[in-house]
Amino acid sequence: MKILHLAMHEGSGAGHAASRLHLGLLKEKADSSMLVMQKGSEYQSVVKLDKQTVLFKKLQAKLFGSILSQSFGRKTTFSINATPSLIKNRIKNFNASIINLHWVGWEYLKIEDLKNFKVPLVWTLQDMWPFTGGCHYNQECDRYTNSCGACPQLRSGQESDLSRWVWQRKAKAWKHLNLTIVAPSSWMADCASSSSLFRNRRVEVIPFCLDTEKFQPINQQESRHSLNLPQDKKLILFGALSATQDKRKGFHLLLPALQSLSKSGWHDQIELVVFGSSQPEKPVDLGFKAHYLGQLNEPLSLRRAYSAADVMIVPSIQESFGQTASESLACGTPVVAFKATGLKDIVDHQKNGYLVHPFDIDDLAKGIAWVLEDEERHSTLRIEARQKAEQEFALERQASRYLSLYAEILEKDKCQK
Repeated sequence: MKILHLAMHEGSGAGHAASRLHLGLLKEKADSSMLVMQKGSEYQSVVKLDKQTVLFKKLQAKLFGSILSQSFGRKTTFSINATPSLIKNRIKNFNASIINLHWVGWEYLKIEDLKNFKVPLVWTLQDMWPFTGGCHYNQECDRYTNSCGACPQLRSGQESDLSRWVWQRKAKAWKHLNLTIVAPSSWMADCASSSSLFRNRRVEVIPFCLDTEKFQPINQQESRHSLNLPQDKKLILFGALSATQDKRKGFHLLLPALQSLSKSGWHDQIELVVFGSSQPEKPVDLGFKAHYLGQLNEPLSLRRAYSAADVMIVPSIQESFGQTASESLACGTPVVAFKATGLKDIVDHQKNGYLVHPFDIDDLAKGIAWVLEDEERHSTLRIEARQKAEQEFALERQASRYLSLYAEILEKDKCQK
């Protein structure tokens, strides 16, 4: 069995999820390769596209991003994948038995090219784009359950708009694909199953994995010392890519919760730690002193940040899974998150963290306080957090589940030929 993973990059949450699965399969002695546009590791099994192709794809993505922004009056995360992929021959050279698709937006892979792959396909859902008319998260729109059109993210009132065109291309090109869907959470699986594009597809749930040896607890005092953080405070951690700018990450909900918590008697006991964002020129009043760590890309620096904290807050409005939450649990740090979307599968309420009623700011403040206010309970939460990560998210466990799925798909494909 030769496995090929297609992903735009190794970085960001989606890229990390794809590369972690790939490395987990390698640890299980599987023949696994990965083809990316942007490479960040030194692994020979991860192959980067040639410079000319990468440059061309970046120009395509920039052009279409500019057109969309100008056409709809704002920057929007929307992929139409209409330009030639230019990677058909590269894919053929891998001679793969099965191809696993990951995040392939922003013109990395043309929609119509999937039907040219003559092997079974598995699509690991990093977001909602595979079953929408172009958006990566639907926000509050349910039109992907029909045929899109009149897209609110495009500020469109027309049924036959860009989103309907993208949806129609997907429906036509993917109708006869040998395609299996893997969702990282039960919420994402439900969304895929209710979509008009994947309603009749097989959908499996396999959580994203992580290396529980790279992500494990470090002594809290040593972690704080290495990051120049105070030893005598309760530390609240919040972090994501563009942590304070991306509305989907929920900083606008965390802010009033922190301000409320500060006024309730915690002001001198707590400080905030933020990664994924640098200190703004004009900092807002968070209610507590804040330490900005900037971008943390290496597992060790992330591990230190998680281990230094007393609680991790993941106030995202929508997440396909929520890898900062699973990483935090692996480092023994309880997580507070909304009881919504993919995070429901990671956090067990009052066992390894606290699940907040969506999207209740008062309950968010209450959940943070609940985790911090009892030392004995906090110690138990830390133990349970690490155990959840070892039992559910370890590389070996997920790689084994994927290998079983691949084998089943290939056997079925063999019998049908």
